[in-house]
Amino acid sequence: MAQIRSALELALERTKDLQVDPAALEATELRQEGKRSAARYLDDPASIDLRKKLDGYAKDKRNFVKTGMHESLSAQIQLPTNDAGLEKLASIAAAYAAIASEGGMLGGALAEKRVQSLFQQLDAFLHKYLEDMRNVDQVIRQQWAPKLREKEKAMAARLGQDVRLDPMMDQEFAAFYKQNVGAVREQYQTALDRAREDLAGLVGVTPK
Repeated sequence: MAQIRSALELALERTKDLQVDPAALEATELRQEGKRSAARYLDDPASIDLRKKLDGYAKDKRNFVKTGMHESLSAQIQLPTNDAGLEKLASIAAAYAAIASEGGMLGGALAEKRVQSLFQQLDAFLHKYLEDMRNVDQVIRQQWAPKLREKEKAMAARLGQDVRLDPMMDQEFAAFYKQNVGAVREQYQTALDRAREDLAGLVGVTPK
């Protein structure tokens, strides 16, 4: 116990002169407030007006709040697994349009139009992703079908009965599938990450 106490005392000694930066703490809290506001909006878009929320802060504090909003909103823009994954895109677009036009100035109106344009492209991009993933899945299964039939015949010969294999249960196929689907997904993910960065720029925040 004496050794543990001395280590604790040493740690306290090293940190006793550390100063808390009030400005950094305030910036963190403002960003968290932005995240909470965006989360509330995502749960119920009618429950909060994000533009009015931003306008309620002093100009020198808005960017911290907006950064938090962007972090929460952009986290919801993901490569979908099906059409249901696109259902929130329209409300996220409306949120970005609102915070881009914060302040009501001409520059804000222009940013809002650019956000709307970007989301139109994003919607088409994500629908194309789903289409490409369905096509890739079909092509891979078709290419693998002859080999799968051979495995089924070999197993049927050993077992003396018909065998039907689920391709995803076949380790060789699963590895082949993952490699090829992963390559397509990686290309789309890279493009999506760039779109998130573009959104950050349009609303005037610096992406992580």
